[in-house]
Amino acid sequence: MSSEKHNTSKPTPPTDWKAEADKYWQQVSQRGADFYRDHKHLLSLRKVGAVLGGSLALAWLASGVYIVDQGNRGVVSRFGAYVDTTQPGPHWHIPLPIETVKIVNVEQQRFIEVGYSSRVTKSATLPQESLMLTSDENIVTVRLAVQYQINNAKDYLFNVKDNEATLKQLTESVERAVIGRNDMDFVLTEGRSEIVAEIKGEIQQAMDDYRTGITIASVNLQDAQPPEEVQGAFEDAIRAREDKQRLINEAEAYSNEIIPKARGAAARLLQEAEAYEAEKVAKAKGETERFDQLLVEYEKNPAITRKRLYLEAKEKLYSGSNKIMVEAERNTPQFYMPLQSAPTHSATAKTVQAPEINNDSIANDKGTSHKAAASTELRPSRSRP
Repeated sequence: MSSEKHNTSKPTPPTDWKAEADKYWQQVSQRGADFYRDHKHLLSLRKVGAVLGGSLALAWLASGVYIVDQGNRGVVSRFGAYVDTTQPGPHWHIPLPIETVKIVNVEQQRFIEVGYSSRVTKSATLPQESLMLTSDENIVTVRLAVQYQINNAKDYLFNVKDNEATLKQLTESVERAVIGRNDMDFVLTEGRSEIVAEIKGEIQQAMDDYRTGITIASVNLQDAQPPEEVQGAFEDAIRAREDKQRLINEAEAYSNEIIPKARGAAARLLQEAEAYEAEKVAKAKGETERFDQLLVEYEKNPAITRKRLYLEAKEKLYSGSNKIMVEAERNTPQFYMPLQSAPTHSATAKTVQAPEINNDSIANDKGTSHKAAASTELRPSRSRP
């Protein structure tokens, strides 16, 4: 108590504010240093966390970058709903779990098999798929392959759950319907191309109605046969049908060969007949004209005409004879056989004595000859063929 009173009685020295400020700053700095020393590990963790968080954010954003190759399409969906279809090239989308991208190859040729499977064993037939009933109540085994490709990536991914299974079931259904509308012979022989075209058209129509985004490229009928149990009987029937067709073709070929020949022969005979007719008619006309001319001469000189005709007939008759009649020195006619017609064993020709002719007959013949000569001078003789 006494000390306090003693202090108050003394005067207070002046305050050094600068020193006080320096002292206070030193205290604050010391306390800050002590705090930093005590919490240094906490500050390092925060810094690392910030850096790590930033890196993760950048990586997350970078994961939205994707590239669509040539022949593919990128389908972007946001929380499962369709957003966009991207073309080939680099693109970016909001990363997972907000948006996702599915790449679809729209140029790849895909195929399904109905009635057989080449994946299990080579061309293994599946009876539950291959046996078909025809319109004439026969059973055939049909193996079919369908080749397709995607033409709309959005429809392919969003409209149908399992496109390949849907296409296979639809193909089998259409195939049974088409086969059931045709008889067995048509299916096994000439109707294959027509059946394939019909199946392809109906499958494409159904896929378009379902909006599957699929285009049917081709339908191949790998095989169509009767069941193995009756294979032999059907092969005999097929061979008989082939023999029938072969005989028909041979008959048609023979017909095509013989008919033109027959027509040519008929035309040739017709032309020959026409020529023969023209020849005979011309010859008949010539004979008629000759007879008319002869009649005119006969009416003028009947005896001379008869004699001339008689001499012409004898001349024509003797012109083809191998015997020659000459007059001997004693006016005795003789007949000589030419050497060409004589027998081979005779060196000389035979001389045949002609019958005796009296002078009166010779005179008559001479007179007749003179008359014939006179008649010939009146009208020249026609040349004989």
